[in-house]
Amino acid sequence: MTDLKELEKLAPQVRRDIVRMVHDAKSGHPGGSLGCVEFFVALYFNIMKLGGVNFKMDGKGEDMFFLSNGHISPVWYSVLARKGYFPVAELATFRKLNSRLQGHPATHEGLPGIRVASGSLGQGMSVALGAALSKKLNNDTSLVYSLHGDGELQEGQIWEAAMFAAANKVDNLISTIDLNGQQIDGPTSEVLDMGDIAAKFKAFGWDVLSMDGANMENVVETLQKAKTHTGKGKPVVIIMHTIMGNGVDYMMHTHKWHGVAPNDEELDRALGQLPETIGDY
Repeated sequence: MTDLKELEKLAPQVRRDIVRMVHDAKSGHPGGSLGCVEFFVALYFNIMKLGGVNFKMDGKGEDMFFLSNGHISPVWYSVLARKGYFPVAELATFRKLNSRLQGHPATHEGLPGIRVASGSLGQGMSVALGAALSKKLNNDTSLVYSLHGDGELQEGQIWEAAMFAAANKVDNLISTIDLNGQQIDGPTSEVLDMGDIAAKFKAFGWDVLSMDGANMENVVETLQKAKTHTGKGKPVVIIMHTIMGNGVDYMMHTHKWHGVAPNDEELDRALGQLPETIGDY
């Protein structure tokens, strides 16, 4: 388990990885990736019980994570590499031909840490539920985590899964909603306002928590708290308030950087705001 100071030291390095990967590929999704850095760093370096670098697809005896909003793959790849699942230097192959680091996570390339192809929005919670139920059937007490975008909640399958999870008391699942208020076409409130998301999950029978996704200490504390809420007959959801493009001033608070790569000048400006704390790839 990594202490808070080290987690906070890693976060800007992951942000550097994200903007460099997307810039070098000339495509990708920096906005949502930058907003979820604290979550991924805390999850992999402090919260989850992992099986080590000898990755197993079945996930027996270890916590499992599923990324439903697969377009924010840059932040996941960076954290997986920094955790030792594959060489950090491989980040330079992001979105390149024959790379294992596809724009959306995929499995046929055999990238350690990835258990399911994702990015077709709305499906990740259903997949996580299947994994959680499998653990119950196998008397495996480890947990299943999933992450979802707020715009993704406009997909009906999410609410079918939410209803199923509560009705079947899938209480070894912790889902997190990245609530940044932005999606590809604009603010979520203007594209399709979803109202009070916390109230909706509560009405569906979930145990609901909230956290500041930009505050590492609060992220760690809330994820630890969420673990204590498992095993009590309800699935757990965390409403994570984040900032699109967090850490890079010109990308923040706007949907315009949902899926746009920075040019050379924009990359330099971004890197100037993000200290190199561990070492670039």
